[in-house]
Amino acid sequence: MFHEPRIPQNTGNAIRLVAGTGCELHLVEPLGFDLSEPKLKRAGLDYHDLASVTVHPDLESAWESLAPDRVFALTAHATTSYASVQYRAGDVFLLGPEPTGLAPEVLADPHVTDRLRIPMLAGRRSMNITNAASVVVYEAWRQLGFEGSV
Repeated sequence: MFHEPRIPQNTGNAIRLVAGTGCELHLVEPLGFDLSEPKLKRAGLDYHDLASVTVHPDLESAWESLAPDRVFALTAHATTSYASVQYRAGDVFLLGPEPTGLAPEVLADPHVTDRLRIPMLAGRRSMNITNAASVVVYEAWRQLGFEGSV
């Protein structure tokens, strides 16, 4: 789930990620772009029809729609590594807008089960939102046996 994403190319790349892995992309408004944005379409190539993408008007609507058991918020300020979690089908990964990340009130949302970090070298602020999503999605998918892959 991308909370208030700002950069259309990143969301286009996320569309390719979900098309290739079989997961779902949930976008929480407001978006920093229009979904018909040429940069989004170009980055998503011809994967748009192969991807499950849902737009929610706000975070509460997303929670109502998904009813998740576990939500992992990705933040550079967490102490738990994404690699230390045993993932389950249905887990939700929550990533924040570029360049600020998730706001404190979103991180404090009662639906958030845990905050996760991706280790990086000292002095680096963060990863690109879709790169971060890819790291975590592929680890979860690996743990689940790459279900559905060839």
